[in-house]
Amino acid sequence: MSGTPNTKMVTPPSAYKIVNIPEPYADVIQRHGVDGKFVNSQESPWVPFGENAAIRHLAFDVRNNIASNILWIKSGGVIGTHRHRGTIVMVCLEGSARYLEYDWVAGPGDLIYETPGLTHTLVSDHPEGVKLFGWLQGAIEFFDENANFLETVDVWWYINHYESYCCEHGIPINPQMYL
Repeated sequence: MSGTPNTKMVTPPSAYKIVNIPEPYADVIQRHGVDGKFVNSQESPWVPFGENAAIRHLAFDVRNNIASNILWIKSGGVIGTHRHRGTIVMVCLEGSARYLEYDWVAGPGDLIYETPGLTHTLVSDHPEGVKLFGWLQGAIEFFDENANFLETVDVWWYINHYESYCCEHGIPINPQMYL
């Protein structure tokens, strides 16, 4: 063999059937494992987030202070200056977004990876705004235009945001969202 790795993946003939794979820790997984979840995003309402934005909540993990959602800035606009205390991963679904502090613009399919301690101001200059899928770990601290602290947003804030809106509008709480 030449030492060059084979990069071609061959689909096994059993690709379209359930394969029972041996698991040495099956009994431990059975006792302590947590089932995966499916969340139908259409069952989650768009909850207002300021005057020009909304959040479609997808998941809450209180053990790890993680929330997942789709942030929608409905037209050109700003989500205020904020600092991350955890890692944030976002994918642009529609439109475009950028940070005032950087020189790039994220469009559909682009990945945004934010690390703890970063401070920036999210904006969309796109006339139709932006939709960003986000996986958010840890707290986000928001500040006003004079660098005065406003609020901390974490998994508990997101749960309250979702549940309060649902209760006010007679929308059932989706238990699948709680990981």
